[in-house]
Amino acid sequence: MESVLRIQARFGQRALLLTAAAVPLTGWAVHAVALHKRLAATRRDPLTGLLRRDAYTARARRLLARPGDVAVVMVDADRFKKINDQLGHAAGDTVLAAFGARLTAWAGPRASVGRLGGDEFAVVLELPAGRREQRLEQLVRMLHTPVVLDDGRTVDVAASVGAATPAAVGTRDLSALQRAADAALYDGKHSGRPVFATAAHVTIPSVNGRRLGRPGTSVWGRAA
Repeated sequence: MESVLRIQARFGQRALLLTAAAVPLTGWAVHAVALHKRLAATRRDPLTGLLRRDAYTARARRLLARPGDVAVVMVDADRFKKINDQLGHAAGDTVLAAFGARLTAWAGPRASVGRLGGDEFAVVLELPAGRREQRLEQLVRMLHTPVVLDDGRTVDVAASVGAATPAAVGTRDLSALQRAADAALYDGKHSGRPVFATAAHVTIPSVNGRRLGRPGTSVWGRAA
């Protein structure tokens, strides 16, 4: 009987030690999960769920480093200030969130989809040359679909879209491609059609988000 008790005591001590050892491990696991969530939150825009600029840029550059047909797409909401002014910032937030969801659905899980600030978005994705025009027209249609607000009101929305590819522009540098796509976007501002950049669009300079006209023209900024 005493031997049985001694064996049980030894097993009890081992179980206690194993339990005690498991507690800090569980604590670290919970901490790791919480840390991962916090890090993920810093990479995402809380309103749209899209990548913030730094996270978008890192992923976009990885995509551009791979061989294959890749496109950089810039998107700018049309008349967004008017929505904010007439319907309120809550309505504007709903529109931005809707744009984020539509861009995510259109681009797919492998793309880099970011909100660069305000009502400006960017996408880098694999886009075969044979489907490029069709896919960009599909995106424009999606972004022109009215948005339903929480109170049931419907808001007419629109966006301008410009796209650039390494083959057309002559570089795989992200900054140059974004500059070209942005210049193409403004060539088609409010037109309801996507515009594809050429090598000439890379040379159009911009400063702090303001596009500069060609020599002899005035400086002009983003249309609302």
